[in-house]
Amino acid sequence: MALWGGRFTQAADQRFKQFNDSLVFDYRLAEQDIEGSIGWSKALAAVGVLTAAEQQQLEQALSALHTVVAAEPQMILQDDHEDIHSWVESKLIEKVGDLGKKLHTGRSRNDQVALDIKLWCKQQVTELQKSLRQLQRKLIATAEANQHAVMPGYTHLQRAQPVTFAHWCLAYFEMLDRDYSRLADAYQRMNSCPLGCGALAGTAYAIDREQLAQDLGFAFATHNSLDTVSDRDHIIELLSVASLSMVHLSRFAEDLIIFNSGEANFVELSDKVTSGSSLMPQKKNPDACELIRGKTGRVVGALNGMLMTVKGLPLAYNKDMQEDKEGIFDALDTWHDCLDMATLVLEDIKVNTEKTKEAALKGYANATELADYLVAKGIPFRDSHHIVGEAVVYAIGQQKALEALSLAEFKRFNAVIEQDVYPILSLQSCLDKRCAKGGVAPQRVSEAIADAKVRSA
Repeated sequence: MALWGGRFTQAADQRFKQFNDSLVFDYRLAEQDIEGSIGWSKALAAVGVLTAAEQQQLEQALSALHTVVAAEPQMILQDDHEDIHSWVESKLIEKVGDLGKKLHTGRSRNDQVALDIKLWCKQQVTELQKSLRQLQRKLIATAEANQHAVMPGYTHLQRAQPVTFAHWCLAYFEMLDRDYSRLADAYQRMNSCPLGCGALAGTAYAIDREQLAQDLGFAFATHNSLDTVSDRDHIIELLSVASLSMVHLSRFAEDLIIFNSGEANFVELSDKVTSGSSLMPQKKNPDACELIRGKTGRVVGALNGMLMTVKGLPLAYNKDMQEDKEGIFDALDTWHDCLDMATLVLEDIKVNTEKTKEAALKGYANATELADYLVAKGIPFRDSHHIVGEAVVYAIGQQKALEALSLAEFKRFNAVIEQDVYPILSLQSCLDKRCAKGGVAPQRVSEAIADAKVRSA
């Protein structure tokens, strides 16, 4: 049954029907459509369009339908309706007869679908925040177990200064914390109820839209009907947050792919998240991480697609907006899956502390400590920087680490260098000196872990 047809004298071409129908994907909004219909029945009863008895009959029938679709949502696809709205209405009419035809009084599919997708998005925010917190807690646990695992920190993929694996974990905790807060911000802006705006100009009935918003779990009703039915900002915002968070997950995955390589051998990923080669029996491929990295493109693509869909649309509703659903459904499903997979990747990860320490001792990661040592002796930093650069060139030529140079060799570069330089060049000293807030000093990392536990509780 179509929700329109009186204006038409011919049936739609079957090819157009297949092109136009959205039930194949918007069936996912069945529960939201039913919740919105129950709310609308109460609003109609409040203005006298429905009697209290009629409203109760409609609510009971809709609640029963809600139970059915919650248990088996894909059974909706067995029917041949245009969209989820026509499916719900037809099932309601089957249950209560002509009374079901009264429910759409004063309502348009335009404000109806705007409501459904907002309700769905709000629910997704809650679920995604749970998954973000789950991954954050796993990062904290991994950090806590690896506070003494010293490894090189990198800039330009060149060894720069020593850090710890715990500090690395906490860096991704911070990225995810920003993702969590962006979801919270987006939720505040989407927490406005569209229902009661009609097709574009508002409903002709004296609906108390603030009460309706409250009944449906929103903070307030939207302010402008023309904007409301054409607003898809909440979808674009969610896709933006998802895209940025997927970029964070992709960087996380890329780091672990590098750390897991035979050349680095910093970590070993569990058999549960790796796969083998059909030809080379020795291979253990980091497929979970590679798929996280790869799926980032489809989420960012959904954002770009939605932006291009909306950018040229005149007010108010246009059928182009039907293109909002498949992208947001797929993107948020993908993000959710990747958050859960990243958590699984960390579950049984092993940090090869001997390899990480060996790498941290290479690459002259303590060169900055030598420069700071010279500064403490009264030499301007720019001069110290130059002196240390010459010392590094010499050490490379001798195939020695800086700390392996003799005092006589050090004095070739500056006479102020004394025996007290050697403790300064140790890995532990390099870590301990980074003692400002946010630094890699063991005490700061321990404090950061405690703080992260509080923030992710």
